[in-house]
Amino acid sequence: MQAAKGSVHKFGDNVDTDVIIPARYLNSSDPKELATHCMEDIDKEFVHNVKEGDIIVATKNFGCGSSREHAPIAIKASGVSCVIAETFARIFYRNAINIGLPIIECKEASEKIAAGDVVSVNFDTGVITDETTGESFEGQAFPPFMQKIIDSEGLVNYINNSN
Repeated sequence: MQAAKGSVHKFGDNVDTDVIIPARYLNSSDPKELATHCMEDIDKEFVHNVKEGDIIVATKNFGCGSSREHAPIAIKASGVSCVIAETFARIFYRNAINIGLPIIECKEASEKIAAGDVVSVNFDTGVITDETTGESFEGQAFPPFMQKIIDSEGLVNYINNSN
């Protein structure tokens, strides 16, 4: 399984799906269109600042709110390679894995990593390294079946490739 490395965009507790992708844009299912509005109600500059490979770090209950799949799709399409948080809303967690967006729970990393830090994540081991500070954290590694889903870029591709 691959790894991720990028600059951090930091958010706090209870980032809900309504601020990840506001409801007024849900008439589109085009990932590129959704990406142009990702996080705009919580950080108007996010879409202008995010680069391919960047990482979102948040604290508790990331992705709470409605069960819309548009939220992880918008994040992934914006170029984000991984989301790290202390905890995720369960439906967001499943939706993210289903579309192939790696997400890792790690309380210590979510508290200590700062906006703008460069972070790398080894998905096989769950080790998160803040390359800016040199500190490493033990995140939750993905079980093999989830690694296969993420490597396939989502559940549908995984199922289609298994036949």
